[in-house]
Amino acid sequence: MSGAAANVTGDPEGDDRRFMDLALALGRRGLGNTWPNPAVGAVIVKDGVIVGRGWTQPGGRPHAETEALRRAKKAASGATMYATLEPCSHRGKTPPCADAIVKAGIARVVSALEDPNPEVAGAGHKKLTEAGLRVEVGLGAEEARQTHAGHITRVREERPHVVLKLAVSADGKAGAAGRKPIAITGAAARERVALVRAESDAILVGIGTVLADDPHLTSRLPGMLERSPVRVILDARLRAPMSSYVIATTRESPTWVFAGKGASPIAEEVLRDKGAQVFRVPGHDSELDLADVLKVLGEQGITRLMVEGGPTVAASFIQANLVDEAMLFRSTKKIGPDGIDALEGMPIDALTGSKHFRLLSSEPVGDDTLDHFGRA
Repeated sequence: MSGAAANVTGDPEGDDRRFMDLALALGRRGLGNTWPNPAVGAVIVKDGVIVGRGWTQPGGRPHAETEALRRAKKAASGATMYATLEPCSHRGKTPPCADAIVKAGIARVVSALEDPNPEVAGAGHKKLTEAGLRVEVGLGAEEARQTHAGHITRVREERPHVVLKLAVSADGKAGAAGRKPIAITGAAARERVALVRAESDAILVGIGTVLADDPHLTSRLPGMLERSPVRVILDARLRAPMSSYVIATTRESPTWVFAGKGASPIAEEVLRDKGAQVFRVPGHDSELDLADVLKVLGEQGITRLMVEGGPTVAASFIQANLVDEAMLFRSTKKIGPDGIDALEGMPIDALTGSKHFRLLSSEPVGDDTLDHFGRA
């Protein structure tokens, strides 16, 4: 809390690192809850004491910097601010954070990253420098790029950052014969998936998953239901049953349905009456253009998308080269030769052995193993 002794070590670089780590941890509190804005963290330190902390609030405002300044009050004068992203310099729905920092009398700003947003893009740092503040950029940059991956991808590529989640048996299967759902991973893995959902802006599945599993697609962690992501359904021909959970509960947890141009207008009207949003994108037969789906999601403000569909959707995203990260949960269980392959029409090494991906980490999660892949 504000006013807490910071246990300064006498190592300025080490102290800067610890305060930036705290800012990064604070910023991650907002993941999945601040879109379309990035989840920023900020810490204000004066004379070895933390006098203000802030993180981007639900819906994207107030911003982290102004939250930290509000808590620091007059103690901000002459202090150092640690921020995980460049303070904004333009007036949007709120005044520029850079102006508030200058007005508060902050003496030094340590910023992890320059904001790629063209409305900022160095202008915030320049404004602070011109006002006489010391500005240092780059501490914690690698971690900040991970936290702000959704914001960066949306700004640069006009689409969300895509995280593919797969659960695979020891023999490479994702379902039982006849496409029947089956529990592959254990409770610890399911809890980890629920946490990733809570940190995502939206979660996407195909109509096949809706018809086969009738999933909830909410964050099942205690007390985290309100942090559930927007539920996105790929339903080219609008076949989703009105009784399915994701449609029946759309007024409680938003559901967005993507349909083809030729889908029934009557079915669309019924879905809208239920409270769902319907978007039409190009495609053919039962397949939609995934690049267009992602473009629309980006336009709607989604920055972090978790893809948790079945083998067909997973394979489609990999084939389209639209996966930025993949979380592969490997079970020790075997399903057998009649089981459904994890990726429709392609081997699992289309992901694990692809030149487009590299293994970032591997760790045990209960009785299962999580392999985390990123773009090479």
